[in-house]
Amino acid sequence: MADELASADAKEAEAQREKEEFKRKNEEFDQERAELLKRAQDEARAERQRLLEEARREALDLKAKQLEALRIDRENLNREISFRTQKEVFAIARKVLRDLAGASLEESAVEVFARRLHELKDEEKEQLTSAISASPGSVNIRTAFDLPQTQRDLIKKTIKEALGVEIQPKFETTPDLVSGIELTTNGQKVAWSIKDYLTSLETSIDELLKEQPGSGTKPEPEQDESRSKTGS
Repeated sequence: MADELASADAKEAEAQREKEEFKRKNEEFDQERAELLKRAQDEARAERQRLLEEARREALDLKAKQLEALRIDRENLNREISFRTQKEVFAIARKVLRDLAGASLEESAVEVFARRLHELKDEEKEQLTSAISASPGSVNIRTAFDLPQTQRDLIKKTIKEALGVEIQPKFETTPDLVSGIELTTNGQKVAWSIKDYLTSLETSIDELLKEQPGSGTKPEPEQDESRSKTGS
């Protein structure tokens, strides 16, 4: 009986140890489970916050892009309105000047052109004289109006005095010059017309519009082959 009692005590002690070991492992498991649950909750909250921030940034970026698109559209519209207004204004100005052109204005145009020939630089005179000498029969005088003989004689006289050559130019009428006059020969040209000033002003306004904020394709300014110049 003593042996049996001792064996029973040993088994009871072993059972108690196993019970305590199970309790300890169970407590450790509960602690690990709690830590894992807390870590999962923290990670879920962090991911949720990250997704919210990402969605907020995307919404702000989309709004910014929409505002930028609206700004560009507004600038393009304003620019288009400016260019169309500019085109209409100068078209009206040219028509008004053409309608108002009279004898006194045309005589003044010839006088201004004659003065311009006298005021050419020496190098320009040499180039023009060489071009005329190389092909004296190809000198053309274009005007926006029919020149009376007195003004034709004045032009021929001015050419002789300013350039030292005597020629018989061909006179042509071109209404597009808008109270203007030009001499062309062998790749050289000397010209003056009211249209020159309109074209210069139009180009200046066009450059001013190009300097406005915003990028994009803009209409090119209309080129005017009768614009005042001397050269090839």
